[in-house]
Amino acid sequence: MKAIAIDGPAGAGKSTISRRVAEALGFIYVDTGALYRTVGLKALRSGVAAAESPALRQMLRATQVDIVYRDGEQRVLLDGADVSDEIRTPEASRMASAVSALPMVRAYLLDMQRNLAKTHDVVMDGRDIGTVVLPQATVKIFLTASAEERAARRFAQMREAGTNITYETVLHDMKERDYNDSHRTVAPMTPAKDALIADTTGITLEESVEKILELVRERL
Repeated sequence: MKAIAIDGPAGAGKSTISRRVAEALGFIYVDTGALYRTVGLKALRSGVAAAESPALRQMLRATQVDIVYRDGEQRVLLDGADVSDEIRTPEASRMASAVSALPMVRAYLLDMQRNLAKTHDVVMDGRDIGTVVLPQATVKIFLTASAEERAARRFAQMREAGTNITYETVLHDMKERDYNDSHRTVAPMTPAKDALIADTTGITLEESVEKILELVRERL
């Protein structure tokens, strides 16, 4: 099996670009960030704090997270219900960043991610795919862009979805999440030593996809 690991900060376009790359290669796309968002959503709904605790352990034991593919699109199920839209709120995003720093949560999701790569050719994106989840990935890419550009992209997406929010709030949340993700004790967001750095600041989505596909095909 071949694995393409695409890491990088929030709003870098990992999900969209990874999905397009997977389609072009005929691989399965795995959005690991959606898994952490799902656990974060469960914590929000359950009133469980993002901290290692008996309450969190009990919540995880009673939580079922599944990935299904419908018409080639990844959907995430929480306890049997599709929450693929609910996990995209700012609150779920912040909680995802918090719970993803917890060893208990990372251990809970690690086997699921690795098992997918054992049984399928995958393009998997996240924060630590190339460093922790799939250290033997065939190709490792660290996808990034300036915070201002990433915030502008996310702001446009949220406004289009009808979310009432300001660009300044999105930029603030983006910078805060960058700091939290890169400074956490467990599996901080950092490029793998053998990762290829791809900066998409100032280029279009189509150009970004072609840039990544070129890097991948050279390595494959």
